[in-house]
Amino acid sequence: MEQLQDAYAIAKYIKDAVKKTPGKLYAQGNFESITIPDEVDVFGEDGFRILIGEVTILNKFIEDHKDVLTSTHLEIDRRNSALPLLDISKIDARIEPGAIIRTHVTIGSQAVIMMGAVINIGAVVGEKTMIDMNAVLGARATIGKNCHIGAGAVVAGVLEPPSKDPVIIEDDVLVGANAVILEGVRIGTGAVVAAGSIVTQDVAANSVVAGSPARVIKQKDDKTISKTQILEDLR
Repeated sequence: MEQLQDAYAIAKYIKDAVKKTPGKLYAQGNFESITIPDEVDVFGEDGFRILIGEVTILNKFIEDHKDVLTSTHLEIDRRNSALPLLDISKIDARIEPGAIIRTHVTIGSQAVIMMGAVINIGAVVGEKTMIDMNAVLGARATIGKNCHIGAGAVVAGVLEPPSKDPVIIEDDVLVGANAVILEGVRIGTGAVVAAGSIVTQDVAANSVVAGSPARVIKQKDDKTISKTQILEDLR
């Protein structure tokens, strides 16, 4: 899949996308006299069927056959959605249940995406990088290799205004829990962002920053390295 990282290209892609409200219909009844619409997928036999398709078609199916359907239950989880989720079936990474990853996201080999993480269109996650629980990567955010983005951290996305640069986090960076990286910020290789920090300016390589707004508190040393070690066994 072609990677989308240009803000204007992403905006056009969303504008042109067919907005969908997919649904899943559980239905019981007399299906002998019912013709299933070609536009839906159907599973089941005898008096029970599961129909998967656009909700307008499923609602019409219920209305048209209400005299022979004894029970129905319709489930939807989105409304007029512009973008599908990323097909993760062939990605060489560990992706845990509950992660939400939109299409046109790039995930490197042996990356780890934990429960509740949200990754928006155009984002890039490097090899062996962990995106921890409930972290958010906004549109076009770029994370390098061997990084750890802590639980609840926010890496700001940039689609509006389109002239803004996306957040870029270089290799071997640790971002602590609940930290916020604002739009346009670049974090250099090996830097450490303390938990709860709000980063408003670029961070130099191997710097340790903390606070709101974040400021350099020291340079990375052996003690810092031991506290921020990436564990290969988790990849």
